[in-house]
Amino acid sequence: MNHGHPHLPNPRIEERRKAGPHVTGDEHIGFNGRLALIITKAVSTMWCAYLFAGIALISLPAALTGGTAAIVSWVAQTFLQLVLLSVIMVGQKVAAQASDKQSLQTYRDAEALLKIQDELHRLLKINNHLTEEIHQLLVEKAPRQPE
Repeated sequence: MNHGHPHLPNPRIEERRKAGPHVTGDEHIGFNGRLALIITKAVSTMWCAYLFAGIALISLPAALTGGTAAIVSWVAQTFLQLVLLSVIMVGQKVAAQASDKQSLQTYRDAEALLKIQDELHRLLKINNHLTEEIHQLLVEKAPRQPE
């Protein structure tokens, strides 16, 4: 229904539809980014953490015979650094996936709100035009006051 004021949708709606949501995977660009992503995906698994724990345990007997300082050094420099590296990376990967899901939901919500706002804008234009028409008809039909 056109009432003399054509409605033009907000161009941001089409921009958002084409671009889509921005997710973590979009950040890895170029050779270095792709290489870092491959390495990160390989190291950020619990299987890698188990492998690192096994490697660290190979040197445990030597640390046990070396005394307290050697044991503390083995725990801090060998076991914790090797194993916790992978475990922390697994946690970060899980958090990034959750963040991507949240980003996608926020994107969809924003897209819906933009469409609703655009429809409201269209209806307000129609309402304003109809109000102007009613006002004009009332002015034309109103009895003239003597001057």
